[in-house]
Amino acid sequence: MKLKKWLQNRYDLLWKAFEARPFRYDDATGILQQHPTEDSPEQVNVALSELRKAGMLEVDLDKEDARKRIYTLKSTIEFISETLSVERTLLTRGDLEGLLKKAADLIRTRVDYTFILVLLFYKRICDKWDMEFEKAKADACKDGLSEKEADQEARQSMYHDFNIPDEFRWEDIRKDPARIPEKFSNAMKQLAEHNPELRDIFENIDFVQFTSNRENAEILRQLIELFSAQSLQHVSPDILGDAYEWILRYFAPQKAKEGEVYTPREVISLLVHILDPRPEEYVYDPALGSAGMLILSYQFIKDQRDQKEADRLFLMGQEANYKTLALAKMNLYIHDIRNARISLGDTLLYPKFKEGDKLQQFNVCIANPPWNQDGYNENVLKKGEFWHERFRYGFPTKQSADWAWIQHMLASVNGDDGRVGIVIDNGCLFRGGREKAIRIGVINDDLLEAVLLLPEKLFYNTGAPGAILVFHKNKPEDRKDKVLFINASQEFEQHPEVRKLNRLGEAHQTKIAKAYRDFSEAKGFSRIIDRSEIEKNDFNLNVTLYVFPEEEIEEIDIPKERRELKKIERELAKITEKLDGYLRELGYEEE
Repeated sequence: MKLKKWLQNRYDLLWKAFEARPFRYDDATGILQQHPTEDSPEQVNVALSELRKAGMLEVDLDKEDARKRIYTLKSTIEFISETLSVERTLLTRGDLEGLLKKAADLIRTRVDYTFILVLLFYKRICDKWDMEFEKAKADACKDGLSEKEADQEARQSMYHDFNIPDEFRWEDIRKDPARIPEKFSNAMKQLAEHNPELRDIFENIDFVQFTSNRENAEILRQLIELFSAQSLQHVSPDILGDAYEWILRYFAPQKAKEGEVYTPREVISLLVHILDPRPEEYVYDPALGSAGMLILSYQFIKDQRDQKEADRLFLMGQEANYKTLALAKMNLYIHDIRNARISLGDTLLYPKFKEGDKLQQFNVCIANPPWNQDGYNENVLKKGEFWHERFRYGFPTKQSADWAWIQHMLASVNGDDGRVGIVIDNGCLFRGGREKAIRIGVINDDLLEAVLLLPEKLFYNTGAPGAILVFHKNKPEDRKDKVLFINASQEFEQHPEVRKLNRLGEAHQTKIAKAYRDFSEAKGFSRIIDRSEIEKNDFNLNVTLYVFPEEEIEEIDIPKERRELKKIERELAKITEKLDGYLRELGYEEE
């Protein structure tokens, strides 16, 4: 149990006076107005209210005077016992992943995995509504409302994240198995109308059409019963978020064949550590996907500091695919992240985040856009907004928009301390023509800070190694006109779940991030290169030109090897002598 120090002091004074015996407001005032607290009546009210919110104080109506209250403190032991009792009923990370594994096995490749995520999300918001309702109703009863009045009060939207009418809550929908598809479809349409922020999630899910196939109808019924077996009321956002990510990761190999990109969380984690987002900064992902970059930026601050500080981070993102945007919205809510604004649209043509007639400026821009995306040549990009501002170094070819994405990100960060980190195809480091011309401009303006070669087989949709480019609008003095090249091609371990994949282990991430942070050199791993050397290499940024891992040279013990050879020769001579003896017995003579 953790109370704020001022509140703990008042709890201790009241417990010393009353222990678990009932007392009235006047009694509490008599204690807390004395030294050392000397509280005013208003401060006594605040203390009692905060103790009730913390679960340390029970409040009942005074039977002698219904306008007054009777208070009873809970002992520390009683409070801890109740807390542990609740915790024993909570789902663990293993429990939840086991449930989702059953759901994944149920649908296999026959059904879009999005249906699992939508059901998980729907079950969570309904269970959370029930939990919010029970708490609000209990508080209203303690405040003196009748059972009926408290019930009506607890249904008010102010107590809930979302407005969910009775007939659309999970348990009400599953009461009539024959009409589940119809009721789910209707519920999602109604919820999208009652809660505009859910529109992108629910408007494109049609359970009626989905279950027109009898096999799918049976799969949906089994999925609903599977989810109904567990309550998601008290599951922590971290565990629930990990479960959501588990589904995305589990189906990533299958979806990669359809062109969907899933960025391994180890790669995102490395990039976030390099860019080092801070409270009150604005972080922007122009190729949002399922919002992994924003979520890990939030969690980075939460882990480094606390949730209150993480809530002071401003998260923005844009995604062109409406289905993927729905995944991102659900992912953010499941992780209990509310300080994010995300929009639908083609970033390269119609960026949504603006300040007046200019692009909005961010502190950090982080992304893994589609590699070598085609169709964005000069003629196309000039039809988009802010093209003068965004593509000042030139236009890429129709075959690859890599440097269009990079330029958009550079134009979207401020000049004071703007940082850009992008996961991108290695080809953009050395291709010639238009891309080379853009590279020359960016390098000559001293915006490039680091180039990192990743290991191969990290990504589900390609075996290519990929690269991370880090840009800084205002480099520290000791990094000006220099670029750090890191060859991390050997920094991997075998993926624990997918046999053909590698992954960045924690030790690898730490080593790479430290090299960037220290801007340090290590033989065969990292080198600091002057801009003049890059120019001599014709502005080629291929990491292996500057850093190549040293091959381990095995030391040979010549005397030992000679002894081994002599031993083998003696054994061979013995075998030859035996073989000759067998041949003579069989009547064969040596020639």
